[in-house]
Amino acid sequence: MDDTPALIEAAPPADGKPGGYRVLARKYRPQSFADLIGHGAMVRTLSNAFETGRIAQAWMLTGVRGVGKTTTARILARALNYEVPGEADRPTVDLAREGVHCRAIMEGRHVDVIEMDAASHTGVNDVREVIEASRYKPVSARYKVYIIDEVHMLSTAAFNALLKTLEEPPEHVKFIFATTEIRKVPITVLSRCQRFDLRRVDGGLITGHLKAIAAAEAVTIEDEAVALIARAAEGSVRDSLTILDQAIAHGGGSVSAETVRSMLGLADRARVIDLFEMIMKGDVGAALAELSDQYDVGADPAVLLSDLAAFVHLVTRMKHMPAMADDPALTEAERARGKAFADALSVRVLSRAWQLLLKGIAEVQAAPRPLPAAEMVLVRLAYASDLPTPDEAIRQLREGIAAFQGGPGGPGSGLGAGPGGGGLGGGAPQAMLRTVAADGRSGAREPARPQPAGEPTLALATFDDVIALLAEKREIGLKIALERDVRLVRLEDGRLELNPLPTAHPNLAGDLGRKLTDWTGRRWIVALSREDGEETIQSRRDAARRMAVDDARADPVVSAILARFPGAEIVDVRLEAQEAAAETVFDPVGTMADDLDGDFLVPDWVPSDFDD
Repeated sequence: MDDTPALIEAAPPADGKPGGYRVLARKYRPQSFADLIGHGAMVRTLSNAFETGRIAQAWMLTGVRGVGKTTTARILARALNYEVPGEADRPTVDLAREGVHCRAIMEGRHVDVIEMDAASHTGVNDVREVIEASRYKPVSARYKVYIIDEVHMLSTAAFNALLKTLEEPPEHVKFIFATTEIRKVPITVLSRCQRFDLRRVDGGLITGHLKAIAAAEAVTIEDEAVALIARAAEGSVRDSLTILDQAIAHGGGSVSAETVRSMLGLADRARVIDLFEMIMKGDVGAALAELSDQYDVGADPAVLLSDLAAFVHLVTRMKHMPAMADDPALTEAERARGKAFADALSVRVLSRAWQLLLKGIAEVQAAPRPLPAAEMVLVRLAYASDLPTPDEAIRQLREGIAAFQGGPGGPGSGLGAGPGGGGLGGGAPQAMLRTVAADGRSGAREPARPQPAGEPTLALATFDDVIALLAEKREIGLKIALERDVRLVRLEDGRLELNPLPTAHPNLAGDLGRKLTDWTGRRWIVALSREDGEETIQSRRDAARRMAVDDARADPVVSAILARFPGAEIVDVRLEAQEAAAETVFDPVGTMADDLDGDFLVPDWVPSDFDD
């Protein structure tokens, strides 16, 4: 039943009088199992059950709105009471011809097929009437069928009253329940029913169905418009027909993509992709201008951001599932340009854009002025698209500080030196650092690629070389553990001896040895020793910081400031070069810290204070 069905239009009323206009969702409501789309598994189960005589006493149909629960219930009631004099006199799913009871059942007016809306009949008295009436045999049909829609709305007492009859109903009674909230139905009721989950209909099936209906209605419709309607329906056939009905009226008998976009407040998919490209290039001005243009022609800012998020999701799926490009629900622009973005962008960049958009959509929906809120989201996206990952930022910061310290204006010339002495006000080291930072940033999009195991390309002469290699390989958790939790005892080519602190994890040595062996192409032994060894790297850094604070306190200018403001303290000492290099680490609009999660390869034994 997964193919586009033949369209069966309901016959005119029995009195022969022409009726008024019927909406497409009613006019093309399925009349048999062959007309259903997307529910082949359920039809096969029922077909086998009817063939073998294993017919259940109750069924539970569940699914989101518009997938056909009530229609399926009527078709099932028709199949249970199917009768063609002289040809068929038993339940069947083959409903090719109209039987004696078929039209009355499908129109909801058969005396033996009772439909009840549980939303308006929630009490125990309503269920008591059903129980009392179920004792009497059907008037003309084979079975008396009770269809209870939105059954989850029944009260607890009503459910309890129904249990006994539902477990042991008379032979001539069948129950069909439908609900959109299956979790609200008591398990005692579910255990007495056969359950069918009517899932969302695939976009490709809805697309074919809409084209067939448009042809039957003699309506001209563009392929892109069909794709837009199918996407907006979100798997609901009824929603797709309702939107198509509105689009036909809106377009005066023909449906174009522009008509659908204008009607639903959607943005042009091609322009959404253009906006995405501007953001990934970091062109903030062009992105804001494009947002303003789309807003002027009726695009809703929140919907536009949702479309951007949907395109990010599409590109991510195409990166891992190239066959997605063949989806008939996609436009040509989405297929071609989505594949190009999937080849060009890393998962890290796409994940960061997805996280920012999810936060931005909520902000825009809650903002009193949606357009400025959407503009700020695009600014954050544009800046974040070019930011380095945390390990790359740390490496750039280290390289920038090293370049500064090796220059003529390094700290060795004295913290208190004046502008001409190469101290904090030195201009040449600052320019040098900015050059290094800029070069590093431009290359941040290309991650380091590990060399094949067994190919000796790395030489580790010092413990700092080991730390630098861990940073390069993105093993940040292991790097921090070596800096905090071990003292270096001895380092030789192929052998590393460490004195672990009580906070060190017992698997640290084995993990480090395996990784060094893989990366260098030769065997490395990492041994634990009881010798004291050197200070930890973290201890040396803390000592250097304390010394810098003491030197700063001794500076005449700083000393005068401390004396002028009683109670003031020196919190930290930072070189101007460090501040400049830090610009490559933090997001200019303050969102980088929220979006760096998940970029580290962190072992499960990383210290619990790693986030600090």
